[in-house]
Amino acid sequence: MTVRIGIVGYGNLGQGVESAIQQNKDMQLVGVFTRRDPATVKTHTGVPVYGIDDALQMTDKIDVMILCGGSANDLPEQTPWLAQYFNVIDSFDTHAKIPEHFDRVDQASQKNQKIAIISVGWDPGLFSLNRLMGMAILPAGHDYTFWGKGISQGHSDAIRGIAGVKDARQYTIPVDAALERVRRGENPELTTREKHRRECFVVAEDGADLERITEEIKTMPNYFADYETTVHFISAEELARDHAGIPHGGIVFHTGTTGFTQQNQHVIEYRLQLASNPEFTASVLVAYARAAYRLHQEGQCGCKTVLDIAPAYLHPASAAELRRNLL
Repeated sequence: MTVRIGIVGYGNLGQGVESAIQQNKDMQLVGVFTRRDPATVKTHTGVPVYGIDDALQMTDKIDVMILCGGSANDLPEQTPWLAQYFNVIDSFDTHAKIPEHFDRVDQASQKNQKIAIISVGWDPGLFSLNRLMGMAILPAGHDYTFWGKGISQGHSDAIRGIAGVKDARQYTIPVDAALERVRRGENPELTTREKHRRECFVVAEDGADLERITEEIKTMPNYFADYETTVHFISAEELARDHAGIPHGGIVFHTGTTGFTQQNQHVIEYRLQLASNPEFTASVLVAYARAAYRLHQEGQCGCKTVLDIAPAYLHPASAAELRRNLL
């Protein structure tokens, strides 16, 4: 089989999907769809670029559309719209709004018997799966999620919005002492400040008040006020040299006990260490595009999440090959 893929949006994530498709021999990229003028967008592989409204003229040429827009403004509109006409995958990651997004996409995808898989990535996504497995296997237990070390693009944008800041990168970093307490099975109750710290690298404008910028960062509600925050002022050259990538990752723990007197302590630890957040997320999206295609071939429709998909649907090998090689 060859799964024909379309990409909606051509930022870091869209380009990551384009790259990931090159590593999957059962995938073919048909085109990229953008809200920009298609003539101004050049793809790495030379695949054609279309205006987003042209997508509806290609429903018979694309098996799965991978949506690579943002969760704040793009996906809440684009996913329900396109799910009426295509099998779709998105990476919607506003955790509190996932149930609402699911309902809207489910209703849309049911209209023409399409499959939609939402909130695909590593969190939500792979981390969600590991939280579920831990809770199901060790119900007498606790789960913990730590993020980083990695760049938070939203927090970096918040710093760039401060007067006198030219550019900035913000890293979310787990607190080592908290990690070790969890690994020892102490089941600690951890505050926000005890779990993560934030480290900021800031390029200030010439003559800017560095003390004021530091104070505005450290006291910013919802972003930094609840965390131990360190601010470093560096040159634009240092930022470009040392902080150009988009690394991220994190750890999901589940601790639990077994035995008639709960005498045996267990710790499950799942870790991701990612050199490129968007490229890894893109690779997860592509694997779930294969699942969407297979589910649609079976006659299924409606919206699903990673919690609903059997792992065998993600892998290009047959069920018999997987049983032979991986069990």
